[in-house]
Amino acid sequence: MTDKIKNPSDATGISRRTAIKTLAVGAGVVATTGTIPGLLRPNQAFSAEPIRIGFQVHRTGIGAAYGRWYDRTTEAVVKRINDEGGINGRPIEIVAEDDGTDPKRGAEVVEKFANQHKCDIAFGTLFSHVVFGSAPRAGELKIPYFVVSEGHHVASGKLNRYTLQPGITDVKSQVEAMAPFISENLGKKVTMIYPDFAFGHDHRDYFSTAFENQGGTILEKIAIPPTETSFTKYFPKIPRDTEVIYHVMVGPAVLTFVKELGEFFGPSRPEIFGFIDSLEAVDMASPGLEFLDGTYFWEGNPRYAQADQTEFDKAYREAVGVDANGASISDSKDVSTYAHMFGCWETLYVVKAGMEASGYKGPEDRQKLIEAVESMSEMPHSFEHPQGAKLFNGKTHQAFGHQYISKVEDSKLVLAHTTSIEDTLYEDEVDYTKQAF
Repeated sequence: MTDKIKNPSDATGISRRTAIKTLAVGAGVVATTGTIPGLLRPNQAFSAEPIRIGFQVHRTGIGAAYGRWYDRTTEAVVKRINDEGGINGRPIEIVAEDDGTDPKRGAEVVEKFANQHKCDIAFGTLFSHVVFGSAPRAGELKIPYFVVSEGHHVASGKLNRYTLQPGITDVKSQVEAMAPFISENLGKKVTMIYPDFAFGHDHRDYFSTAFENQGGTILEKIAIPPTETSFTKYFPKIPRDTEVIYHVMVGPAVLTFVKELGEFFGPSRPEIFGFIDSLEAVDMASPGLEFLDGTYFWEGNPRYAQADQTEFDKAYREAVGVDANGASISDSKDVSTYAHMFGCWETLYVVKAGMEASGYKGPEDRQKLIEAVESMSEMPHSFEHPQGAKLFNGKTHQAFGHQYISKVEDSKLVLAHTTSIEDTLYEDEVDYTKQAF
């Protein structure tokens, strides 16, 4: 039986202690002072060349709503890091390229980062089919590729040593933690509705297994093209004896999907458990969503500031320009992708920690950077990790963290359950540290 990330590999030239110490320094400072160091003084003047980070962003295509907020979050975290003195005394410079949420363009963008823009690393990709299309090229070009996705593609071993996901959890870990809650609280007979590409397939495969292990039954699996604009024709496929509808949709028509689901069932709906992907960037108070009252959602990070809001979440919201309802502070109708975008913030702090632990100076130190990140394990809840504490598995290049289940009450999401990190763990499927660079 393989190790469940309690003993990530130490087979590198960088000690775990060094890497963890680097990660914890910022957390210790803010915990002691109660303030954010970067806000105490103006931007530092840098004399050294910047560290160039290629930001692969979904500015167009079905991922555009996510891309907009990934962009804002990245801008905010880079400002904070540069205000704190940058990385190894050097400022971060972001080089952004739109990949159109398209796998082919994604690979072209990675190539531009490496060959044209001379970036140190590539970063930021969300949609799993774009990751699949881009990661092989990153491996060929030997440029570290830090993705902010959720698919199980990294930890499954299907990619390469140059691809890492240290700032956000993956679907397999999320559904491992969701399945017991659904089985124990909502019902044993589930119909799944999911997008017909890699991300949705991860839900289909890993939730089905996890739920059946809880004694439940998957009655039907309904795959929908992610570019679909009308969904009513799919709903008659839902078996009459369905006790729970499990839905996770993405793309510009998510509001239409949820509204049509409500119109189809009317007041006599089964229990509903959704992943917030189905309503990311959508106002929960939108007309037609009233039927969601009393239903549940997985959230990677609670959109609404909770009664027990941490100082870390409060400072993070302020930095990225998000109010207590999860919308832009300058436009209440501009709802954020709050359940996902924290991954950009946290990933860049992992990059910073890895570069500092490895003494990174330039592309010739890319291997040292990857080894430094592989040696990390505990990431404490902090201003650098405002979503919550995490464990990083250097063998699988995947982070594991707390998951949140919220209930819709009066058109708001109220946190109902927080899983432990232990709930999200699964056995290793790969050891990237044994692969050659």
